[in-house]
Amino acid sequence: MKITDLLFDKKSRIVRELLTGCLLICVVLSGCGRKEAQLVIEGVPASEAYDPVLPEEEPRNTPENRMIYIYVCGAVINPGVVELTEGSRADEAVQAAGGFAQDADISYVNLAARVSDGEKLLIPTMDEAQALIREAESRTNGLININQADLSELCTLSGIGESRAYDIIAYRESGGGFQTIEEIMNVPGIKENTFNKIKDKITVE
Repeated sequence: MKITDLLFDKKSRIVRELLTGCLLICVVLSGCGRKEAQLVIEGVPASEAYDPVLPEEEPRNTPENRMIYIYVCGAVINPGVVELTEGSRADEAVQAAGGFAQDADISYVNLAARVSDGEKLLIPTMDEAQALIREAESRTNGLININQADLSELCTLSGIGESRAYDIIAYRESGGGFQTIEEIMNVPGIKENTFNKIKDKITVE
């Protein structure tokens, strides 16, 4: 190898070293830092190699996790206000209140129904549920069903006091119920005059 070639090769190496040094200084001065400068020199883009861990954001109150409050009362273990996510079902509200009490009528409420914020969910006992059913049925078409009406409902009829209402209940329980509305005149103390006052308000459905 000629001396001129050696000199040229040496100069080329010096130039390369100078260029590398300048590049390193530029990278450091630009704020990339020692680690990024090293990655650039090694041929790896710093933006791809350096991925800082950012703190997780607080969960937002989106429709998927918005909380609602339901008042669960009646035949449950722990009656009170419960907190649920929006879109929850009545069954979840009952479970959040400790579950059904021993005497609860678990078939009265539609447990698959969605509950809404501020709702009152009443779980009746079996006796209460039967009374509610009788009350609803006795008011069909605005008429009182004398086969199912309770004491207070019978007392709303003209000429029927508490004593006579007890007699109506005793009669239907002993005879298996009224077959016609006219049969109410078989109850002691209820005559045609009283029947004429109430016949348009009673039914035996």
